Order: sequence, then C-alpha cells, then structure tokens
Amino acid sequence: MFKLKSFFALLMLTLVVFAPGLSLAADDAASAAQEQEAQPKVNAAVELPKMQKILDKIKGQVSDETSENKLSQLNEMALELSGNADTLGQALLPDRQQLEAQLAVLGPAPKSDSDMKETAEVTRKRNALESQKSKMDAQIKQAEGIKNGALTLSSQIVNLRRDQLKSQLALNSGSIFGPRFWAPVFNSQDLDGEKISDFLDELQDTAGLSWEPGWRFGTIAWLIAAILVMVPGRRYSEEFLASISIHKMPEGRLRRSFLAAAIALTTLVAVVLTFNFIALAFTRRDEVSTDVQDFVDRLVQLSVYCGLIAGLGRAFLSTRRPSWRLPAISNDVALALKPFPPITALLVFIFQTVEAFNYSVGTSLNTTIFANGLTALLIGSTALAISIRTNRARRRMVQAGTPPEARSTLVGLIHMALTLTAIAILLSLIIGYVTLARFLSYEVIWCGILFGSFYFLSHLLNDGCESLFSTNNPSGRRIQSSLNIDERHLQQTATVLAAIGKTFLILFVVLALLNATFASSTPIELLQKAIEFWGGKGLESLNIVPAHMVNALVCLIVGIYVLRSVRRWLDSDFLPKTTMDVGMRVSLVTLFSNVGYVLIILLTLSIMGLQWNKLAWIVSALSVGIGFGLQEIVKNFISGLILLTERPVKVGDLVSISGIEGDIRRINVRATEIQLSDKSTVIVPNSQLISQNVRNATMGNAQGVVTILLTFPLNIDPVRVREILLEVYNENERILETPEPSVSFKDLTPQGIVLSVTGNVSSQRQISGAKSDLLFDILTRLRKEGIVLSAPQTMIIERRQQAAAEEPMP
Repeated sequence: MFKLKSFFALLMLTLVVFAPGLSLAADDAASAAQEQEAQPKVNAAVELPKMQKILDKIKGQVSDETSENKLSQLNEMALELSGNADTLGQALLPDRQQLEAQLAVLGPAPKSDSDMKETAEVTRKRNALESQKSKMDAQIKQAEGIKNGALTLSSQIVNLRRDQLKSQLALNSGSIFGPRFWAPVFNSQDLDGEKISDFLDELQDTAGLSWEPGWRFGTIAWLIAAILVMVPGRRYSEEFLASISIHKMPEGRLRRSFLAAAIALTTLVAVVLTFNFIALAFTRRDEVSTDVQDFVDRLVQLSVYCGLIAGLGRAFLSTRRPSWRLPAISNDVALALKPFPPITALLVFIFQTVEAFNYSVGTSLNTTIFANGLTALLIGSTALAISIRTNRARRRMVQAGTPPEARSTLVGLIHMALTLTAIAILLSLIIGYVTLARFLSYEVIWCGILFGSFYFLSHLLNDGCESLFSTNNPSGRRIQSSLNIDERHLQQTATVLAAIGKTFLILFVVLALLNATFASSTPIELLQKAIEFWGGKGLESLNIVPAHMVNALVCLIVGIYVLRSVRRWLDSDFLPKTTMDVGMRVSLVTLFSNVGYVLIILLTLSIMGLQWNKLAWIVSALSVGIGFGLQEIVKNFISGLILLTERPVKVGDLVSISGIEGDIRRINVRATEIQLSDKSTVIVPNSQLISQNVRNATMGNAQGVVTILLTFPLNIDPVRVREILLEVYNENERILETPEPSVSFKDLTPQGIVLSVTGNVSSQRQISGAKSDLLFDILTRLRKEGIVLSAPQTMIIERRQQAAAEEPMP
C-alpha cells in the first residue's frame, strides 16, 4: 500500500524548499491529500504526474544551488521520492496481476477465420481489460522511471557535494579526534558497504576477464613488460643518459643539469609506462565496464604526478652521484631525505586512488571526509618529518665538526614555509577543518612539483644556451664562423635566449598556480590553458571579486620580482656587453623600470576588475589636485622622462647649474642626484635641468683645458719666461701632447705683462688637480730662475688735518 503519510511529508518538505515558486505544486499536493483521504486507494494517474513535477523541480533547484545544507535537503527529498515511487509501483502490481487473471479467464480473441464466434459483450470486456492493462503497464513503467531518476539525481547530488567539498575551505566537518570523523570505519552509511562491494565485484570480474583462456598470455606479457620497464629499463636508461652526459656533453655546467633532467625524465617515463602497461593488461577487453575503465584512466593520469614527485626528488638529491648534485646540499642531508620522495609519491598514489575509488563508487560524504582527513594527516606529517629530519642532520654535522652548506635566503624561506604549512595542516585537522587541511596538503605537493620542475628546466635552459653559443665548444665556433659575428654578440644571444626561456617558464608556473591544482589538470590541459590565455580567453570581462583580488596581488608581487630581475639582468649581463656608454645604459634601465612599473600597476588594476570607463570621476578629481598640489610632481616627472629620452644630460656627465658643479650619479623620476667634489650629493628637481641654463662640461668634448693667467713685471725676459712655462706644461704627465701647450700674450697693464698658458687634459675632472700641480711647478721654477711675479700696487691716500688752529688777534 502506498505510504500516504510519507508522501504527504515529502510534499510538505517540497513546499518549504520551493516556497515562492511552487504555489501550483502546493495546490496540487493539497488536492491530492484531500483525494487520498476521500478514497481508500491511490489514484496513480494523479500521483505520478505530481511525482514527476517534484522530480523536475528538484533537478532545477540542484542545478543552481551551491549551499551545502540545501543540497543535503534536496538529496533527502530525492531519496524519499525514489522510495515513494517504488512503493507506488509495487502497489500497482496486484491490480495488474488481477487484470492479467481476468484476461486469462476470457482467453485470447478468436482468429478471424475461425468458426467460433464470441459475443459483443465478451469482446468489449476484453478490450476494456487490455486497455486498463496497457495503462497500468505505462504507470508502472513511469513509476520505475521516476524511481531510477530520483536515485540517479541523488547520486549526482552526492558527487556535486563531494566536488564542492574540495573548495569549501571554511567548512568545519569535525575534528579527527571526534567520533564523527571515525564513524565510517564502524558504521556503514548511505549504503556505502553495498556500493563498495558491488564495485569490488566489478574489479574482480575485470581481473577475471584478463585471465580467461586466450587472454592470459597477453596479460602476463604486459605485466612482465611493466616490470622490465620499471626496474631494469629505468636503471639502464639512466645509465645510458649519464654516459652521454659524461662523454658526449661539452665540459661545463651543462653536464650536471642534463644529468639531473635525465634522472627526473627516466623516472617519470618508467612510472607512466608501467601504469599504462598494467592498465592494458587488465582493461584491454571490450567487456570491461565504463566505471572500471574510468577508474583505471584516473590511475593512469595519477601516475604522471607520482612519477614527477619521485623523479624530481631523485634528481634533486642525487644520492648515487653526490659530486654531480645540482643544488648545494651536503651529502648527509641528502641521505637523510632520500626516503621521502618515494614515500610521498606512494602516499599520493594511495590516497588519490582512494578518492578516485570513492568517486567511482559514489560513497557518502562522511566516507569522503574520512579519506580526505587521512590524506592530509599523513602528508602533513611527512612534510613536518622532512623539516625535522633536515634540521637534525644539519645539527649532527655541526657536532661532528663538518658544518653543512650555508643556506641562502630563498632556501630558508622555503624551509620555513614547509614547516609552517605542515603545522597548519595538523592544526586544521585537530580543530575540524578537514577540507582546508586537504587543500593545503595537495597545494604543498603541487607547488613542489612546479617549483622543482622550474628549477631543473631553468638550469638546463641557461646552461644549454651558454654551452651552445660558447666559442670554447664546436657549436659556438661553428655558429661564429658561419655568421661571421663577434664573440660578444654570441654571449648576448645566449643571454637573451636564456632570459626569454625563463620568462616563459615563469609565466607557465604562474598560470599553473592560478588556474590548476594537484591532480586537477594534466600537462596537456595546462598547455591548452596557456594557449587560451595568450589568445585572450578569460580576459573579456573582469569583475572585482575576492579571487580576482588574490590574483591581482600575486600578479603585483610576481610582476615586481620579474621587473627587478630583468632590470638586474639588463644592468649587469646584457647592456655591459654592448657598445653603449655608462650613461646610455643607466638611462635605458631607468626608463625601462618606469614604464614597467606603470604597466604592472595597470595590469594589476585590470585583473582586479577595475573598468577604466568608470574612472571618469577619479580623473576629474585628480585633475584638480594636479592643478594645485601635484603640479610640481607632475612637472618633475615629465621633465625626468624628457631627460631620459632627449638626454641633454646623462649619468656620468659633469654639469654646472646655479653655482653647483658635480657629476650626475642618478636620474630619478622626480629629481636628479649630483655628486660634488667633496662626495656630498645635491638633489636637483628635474624641472630645473629643463628650464634653467645648464653647463655640461662633458657633453661635446671629453677633454679639459687648463689655463693659468700670470702677471710679470715689465723688466722680465718674456722669451725666457715663455720657455719655462712651456717646459713645466710639457713635463706634467696629465697634459696631453696633442694639442700642444701654448703661451699667449694676454695683456699689457700698468701692473705688468699678463701671460696666459694653456694645455689640454684627457678629462674635465682632471682640470683642478692638474692646475694645482702646474702652479706648484711654475712657482718653483720661477723662484730658481730668479723671476718674480708682479706684486699688486696699492695706493694709500692719507688726509692730515692741521695740528692746531689759528689763534685770534688780541
């Protein structure tokens, strides 16, 4: 009998969930309840359309719902609807059997050529019973369809909740020390035991198919191939690549980076091929179910990440060849960390397999949370053990008198971040945030894979470009002879290509960090996302949301880091290899930095979702401020850009402005730094260098002129004095031979003869020192020759008053 109370409760729950949009369903439910009270039997023709309408409403609500509580409520409604539909179908079976019994009494209809004739009443009765039976068959089929549809919808809701559980980091699902967390171990919930048993039977059937006669030999062959690839194949491939690195590669750092990449690559290929061969051994038949095939495909995809973890760990530690180890790690620390890469890869494989199993089976959320908690617990404990064991190995080395390698700031930050993340994972599990702990665990592994791959690929790229274009190697000499270019240009090409390659690697890492996570994207999918990103997909409309703000912050930090790295590269690697002077190089670096910072700020604002067409009021407000308070700042900024582009003065010039003379050391955005002879610095606004008269002593000619004016008495021998002055100038090592020093008759005054002696020095900055040395030498020589300089004549006018005044007459 149909459960009237249960169905009525389901209708009431539907009214609560779909209150505003189900007024019609509420009226139907009320009328159905009245009809059910009036008649003892259920009217399937009325109830089935109502059930179908409720199922459709639940589907529509699920497609737009993200709340965990509401999804849980909808799941309960779907299960309740499935049970009611099954009860209704079972209630119709007795009526159907009764109709079949009545039809059996009437018997089949006589054939048209038969002599037996039946009355019209019997024919009408048979047709009526057959019509009722057909209608009842359709109702039973509809009830069965509603039941199956509701069960399928319930499974989809569970999968949807499981997927949302990975992103709901603030969901508190209970501490790992609480009974709620360990309940799936002792209690079977939501038919998990039955589902797991059914899927295990499917796996067992799949294995049985591979061992049937005619297929057994192929299965054994694939398994043997997997073992050969994993053990001897990986080892001999690694030895072969190591031999190539030692005997075929040119001497230099390329050997070590190539060997490290070879170790990681051979391990990755061996693990992936092994998993593929095992999958082919058991799932190559067409009779394998779709669920089992999807489960195995997930494991094959997982093998890529496990191979990367194991391969990068082996390449990073390189315990078999310590002298070839790429990072600066002491051998004791490397041996202490040796077990952790395979352990981490094994843990990731086990628990990702459990997650894939839960997804394929469709287990309850409690079982999923339990598996996620164990995953985070073991991965977090492993990360903390790595940190503790590293510190313990370093302390033992210090106690033994062999201090370990000095840590760089970056390595210290990575070690600190790993330790803090491991502690955060364990604390999250203790206080009940299992989803957050799982997220942090897999993010640690994902960041380790990305940064480890970037480390080895960047070293391989840099060393490869340097070796390829080096004239010490045959490839570099061949390129130089073929293109007939200077060695300096080859070095510049190697530096530029390495920088471009590292830039693409950095962009790929950033894209992977922002758009993927562990086991969510394959390398091919990441490459497709990178291509779509370069094509502009996803940048059509940006809004200010928390996720965009986080992306903008990451973009700002990475952009500033990349900009400073490129600036250091231009300043220390690339531009010094060109023919530009120091001033031009500094101007280019400064201009590049200013433009780069502006672009980074604009890009950050765009990622935040700031729309420029809505900033008119900000521009209007700023225009008023620029007209008053920001006028000088803007003027100096524009003047700085003019100085960097027009270059009337540049870094290294000797300038004089407003009585200040010194060397330009730096041209900033707002002001220019001028260093005086006493090593002090004067900050001059850029606008003054544009608007005022500036003397640039080194702009047109680098040479300086030393001119000394001397006044001699009229009775000297001018020819002899001229010879002495020229001798002093020619003997001074700073005075250039070309143009030659000269003495000219400057003036004839009452004080004497004025002679001007002139000579050139190689730099304007040598004028002061050379002039001092020349004056010392000239005065010494003139004193020895008995020639004196004209003394200045001073006229003193004294006015004497009469000592006594005339006395009056008596």
